[in-house]
Amino acid sequence: MILLKESRTRRRRMGVAAAAAGLLAALLTAGPAVATPDPGDGPTAAKGVSKSTEAEVKAAIAEGEIPGQDEIVHSDNIEHLVNIPKDALPGTNSDLAFQGKYAFSGNYDGFRIFDISNPKAPRTVAQVLCPGSQNDISVSGNLLFLSTDSSRSDSSCSSTTQPATEKSSWEGMKVFDISDKKNPKYVAAVETACGSHTHTLVPERRNVYLYVSSYSPNATYPDCQPPHDGISVIKVPRNAPEKAAVVDFPVLFPGEGPDGGGNPGAPTNPGVSKTTGCHDITVLPGKDLAAGACMGDGILFSIKDPENPKVIDRVQDNVNFAFWHSATFNQKANKVVFTDELGGGGAATCNAEIGPNRGADGIYDIVGKGDKRKLVFRSYYKIPRHQADTENCVAHNGSLIPVKGKDLMVQAWYQGGVSVWDFTNSSKPEEIAYFERGTLTTGALTVGGSWSAYYYNGYIYSNDIAKGFDVLKLSDRRTDPAKKVRLGELNVQTQPDYFD
Repeated sequence: MILLKESRTRRRRMGVAAAAAGLLAALLTAGPAVATPDPGDGPTAAKGVSKSTEAEVKAAIAEGEIPGQDEIVHSDNIEHLVNIPKDALPGTNSDLAFQGKYAFSGNYDGFRIFDISNPKAPRTVAQVLCPGSQNDISVSGNLLFLSTDSSRSDSSCSSTTQPATEKSSWEGMKVFDISDKKNPKYVAAVETACGSHTHTLVPERRNVYLYVSSYSPNATYPDCQPPHDGISVIKVPRNAPEKAAVVDFPVLFPGEGPDGGGNPGAPTNPGVSKTTGCHDITVLPGKDLAAGACMGDGILFSIKDPENPKVIDRVQDNVNFAFWHSATFNQKANKVVFTDELGGGGAATCNAEIGPNRGADGIYDIVGKGDKRKLVFRSYYKIPRHQADTENCVAHNGSLIPVKGKDLMVQAWYQGGVSVWDFTNSSKPEEIAYFERGTLTTGALTVGGSWSAYYYNGYIYSNDIAKGFDVLKLSDRRTDPAKKVRLGELNVQTQPDYFD
């Protein structure tokens, strides 16, 4: 392990190699299929790189410009406490949720529950086999929710893959009872249009509402017809979760014709995804607000009536954003950080060829009041360390670090690692800490790295696609006050009021 006292900006001698130039051209000019975000239902095959690219990667490692294969480096204010490798669930690790002393780790093959009462030595409590990408995960009380966004033969945990063109195929939400953490019980399934890529909890005392994000309709898919310009809303009674059902499908992008009213994508906006639904939504229940990252659009909407969300403002960035992926409010609810998942999470975009403004975060201030609020762009943030052209790297899932008067965030960047950054000044964001591993391979682009990196009760937890579950300790006077904030539950896309 190498301990670095200063965050370094790598100035690699890697030139514009043919492979990198070809990738850049594809990202800029290809149609909507390019921006299919997040790895697919099965393991992502490694993509070979040219001999010259392989040689450049090896030379950069030899000269110390980038970490060696699987080598861990980090800033001096981060300590890597432990890594727990994958076990019974070999699939892609995905999102995380937290409750009390437990962490819940999504995986394309199911989910894993850890006891994190001792963050230096997490213990596995249960591993549940239930295949279906992405298995985006959240918890509320005694209920756990899993998203299935791959076409399955049925809604059971023993289902197999089946073409979406078959009417009998199933995709949607699964509900588990986790009152006994050692023995979760599958209690309900709800089919949703185009499946459930991700979902977001809007909790109430008697019910849990789920905003289901999905996209990419096709006229040949019986249960995923275009234009699909909204989200499914599921109502789950806490005392009778088996009665969970879709109660509405609010249209967020009204428009005439088969394509709805969202961003048209290419060829009108080359390199930008056509909006056919949302990828992820973050809600701030304490402020009755939500922010949607919806492929080609970013939206701000009111959730005063959770069954009938109302769009307040909508923005596009047809210059630097390819795929609006996720959103994070600051604590005062006067800013939103949107992420751009350029290349779908499977491409090497943290390099000089792509530059600092693509595959980055976009920081927007919220100005005005009530239904007249507007999203106003301020700046981009991207990690300052160039990655190898064999490393998939792009902005991905992160959370706030709760410090009064500051806007601090920890964020996953796939093989770019974990970045802690300050956006208190919306126009001048800066990194203050980081952790990363070197490339998985030097001869191929292999998908890996941190899918989600979240701050919970004094520690950073990262779910690494390939390497497993990591626990990091952040020690910095700027972030130390956050250690006093304790939560009983955290689903990052349901942002708490940390200081209420």
